[in-house]
Formats: sequence, structure tokens, C-alpha cells
Amino acid sequence: MAQEDGSSSSISSSPLHLFSLMSLAPGVGSPYPWLREMESEERGLYLIQLLVACANHVAAGHIQNANNKLEQINHLASADGDTMQRIAAYFTEALANRMLKGWPGLHKAINSTRITSLAEEVHVKSLFFNLCPFLRIAYLITNKAILEAMEGEKMVHIIDLCSSEPAQWINLLQSLRTRPEGPPHLRITGIHQQKEVLEQMAMQLNEEAERLDIPFQFNPIISRLDNLDIKALPCKSGEALAISSVLQLHTLLAFDDETNKTRRVVMNSQTLGDFLRKDVANTFSPSPDSVSSSPLSPTNCAKMMNFLNALWTLSPKLMVVTEHESNHNGFSLMERVLETLFFYAALFDCLESTVPRASLERQKVEKLLFGEEIKNIISCEGLERRVRHEKLEKWVPRLELAGFGRVPLSYNEMLLATRLLQNYGYDGYKIKDDNGVLFICWHNQPLFTISAWTFQR
Repeated sequence: MAQEDGSSSSISSSPLHLFSLMSLAPGVGSPYPWLREMESEERGLYLIQLLVACANHVAAGHIQNANNKLEQINHLASADGDTMQRIAAYFTEALANRMLKGWPGLHKAINSTRITSLAEEVHVKSLFFNLCPFLRIAYLITNKAILEAMEGEKMVHIIDLCSSEPAQWINLLQSLRTRPEGPPHLRITGIHQQKEVLEQMAMQLNEEAERLDIPFQFNPIISRLDNLDIKALPCKSGEALAISSVLQLHTLLAFDDETNKTRRVVMNSQTLGDFLRKDVANTFSPSPDSVSSSPLSPTNCAKMMNFLNALWTLSPKLMVVTEHESNHNGFSLMERVLETLFFYAALFDCLESTVPRASLERQKVEKLLFGEEIKNIISCEGLERRVRHEKLEKWVPRLELAGFGRVPLSYNEMLLATRLLQNYGYDGYKIKDDNGVLFICWHNQPLFTISAWTFQR
């Protein structure tokens, strides 16, 4: 869909292109009056430079300098502008939020009326499903892998680690109906912390199974993933088990702070700058929670390894894992800022290429999904920092250590995903295969990975 006012996105003018041109940006000390007169690309370059400079000041505890940069950025940033203007708006909010945490009373007062709604989170993820192809591809590939693995099985059980999108399993039911040997008896155990979401899932899936005349049962489990009692899941002997994890496993990494105690900053400073200078002394050295997520020490991830080991005891015939292909769980604040800026620039650019700027749905996804993730990555630490995306290179040793063996995804699965992109007219998206792991890319930048695993003795 073309953008209004000639703002159509292309790789030559995208934020990804701007990162390679950062040295061309004007000096940081530029006066305010001419900022608004900049052309889009020049403004984007300048915003990147200002954001990096501001983040450095925040990390170093130079509060006045950071405030000056925020003031300059606010002359250019806009939540309804072009891609870089939108990104800048959410990054400044995240950096300011981190600064304000130095004064807990002020921070809590400003956020005291904020209401977090699980229903709103479910709604915005549904919008993300509709506006971007990432979840569609993940569900399509997961279902195809399950169909291939369960060929000939008469009783199939699927555990969905985050059961909120009926479209995935409705599609699977329709595919199972066409099996030459007929559909199996299918059970789906859906896990979600909101009862209403599971009730909606059960209603829609039961209706579709009845329409298709497929023997079906939906088992709702109301639980957060970190509190899930895997031993209590309703698994039966004689069933072929599959596990679906779409953007879920990374949420468990924060809970390793319970066993690998992170630093605790004593709030006895006289100024916010003093607090942040103490903060940065720890921030720029490898913190225990960061080291625990290193591929060199997967055994230190106690919560994660316990969870994966418990899944292994279920002897799944197949487990399909979709995760972000980016390192947002880095050693330092600046490392996370740069990784986050590069990754989310691509996601914002995806929406810029297909959705009008004035779209309320787009604004909701950017603010309530992307914006909240950016804020969590940059402004939070310890258990509060739940968004800890990591690359495939870190997931492989964990899963292998837990006893899982890699199952290469087939060429047919990549072909299906590519065809989906073509049918929906998603220009700029690519599917790449690397030794049986599929990478969903925006142009040449990998954003998500889909890998398949099986139980090994």
C-alpha cells in the first residue's frame, strides 16, 4: 500500500541504510531553528547520532547533557512522522524512563495511573499478526512441520506455550481434514494467563472441529509460563506429542536473576547523576544475568534449563521454536541500545512500507508492542527486564544440552512461506534457509528464526 505524501519506503532511504551513513550526520551542537528544515534522510542521520549521544550520556550519568540531547531530539521526533521520527519518539521515552528510575518516588508518581491490560496486550498482538507477516509465517511453518512429523499418527497432542491466536490451529484442523489416511484424534493443550483468551480459543476451535468432523479436545491451562507445572500437563501414553513455542522462551531468561543475583544499587545518592554513575559502573561490566545468557555458559540459566529439561521429559516427537534474531540481553546499556535501535528500525520500516502513517492500528502496534518492548529493554534491569531476545547461536547449545536434537525444516516449508509472502504482496520480506533453520528477513536483515527440535535419549 502506497504511503501518502510521497513517503513510500525503500531500502535506500530506510533506517537500515542510514546506519551505514552515520558519519555524514551534521555536528551534534547544531542550533535548534533549522532542525525542522532538514530533509528526511538528513534528519534520520541526525536523529541516530543524537540518540546514540543521549544514550551515552545516560549511561555515564551526565544528566544535564542527556537532557540537552532529549530536548534536541524532541524537536525532530514524532510518533506519527516517518520511520526514524517514530523510532526516536519511543527511544527518548525509554531513555527518560531509565533516568527517572533514579528517583523512585517521582517515577512511581508519573506512572501511578498507568493501567496494564492483558486484554489490550492480546489485542495488539492480533493487530501485529494482521499487519506484519512474521506470525503468519511462524504459524504456517509450525503447522507444516507438525503435519510432516505426525504423518500416520492416530492420536496427536499439541502443547501451545502461548495459546492466543485461533487462526493457527484452525488452519491445522483444515489441513488434517485432508490427510489421505484421515484426521487423527487431536488434543491441544493451550497455555495462557488469561481465562477469557482460552475460552475464546476453545469456542472457535471446537466449532471448527465439529464443522470438519474431526475428533478434538481443547485443554485450557491458565498459567504464566514461568509458573507452569509441566509435570501436571495432561499428557497420555500412546499420543504423539508436539510443542509449539512462538516468541515465548526468551521470557524465562529474566527469572535466572533469582539464582544469579544481579547487583543491587543502594539509593543513597544526592543526585540522579550520582545514581546513574553508580549504575554505569555495573552496567558496562558483564552482569550475572547477561553472563548467564551466554552460549558459553547455558548451564547457568537455571530457570531456562529446568524448563527445557522438563519439556524433554515429555518425550516430544517435535518442538518448533520461533524467536527474535537479535541480542537484546547484552552486557551493557549501550550494547542493548545499539542492538535495539538497529532491530526495531527494521520493524518500524516494515510497517512504513505497507501501512499508512495515519493508521490507528499501526500506531497501536508501534506504541503498545514495539514501544513497550523498547522501554523494557532499555530502562529496566533484573526481573523487571522481561524482554531479553537472543540470537539462534545462544538457543542452540541450550536446547542441545537439554537433550533436544535439531530437525531440519524442509524445502517445502520454505517454499510455503515464500509463497505466502508473494500472495499477500509483502515486498521486502525474504525467507532464508541455513542448515534447516528458517530466517525471516526484512531485505537482508534477519529478524526471526524458526527451528525444529526432537526428543533424544
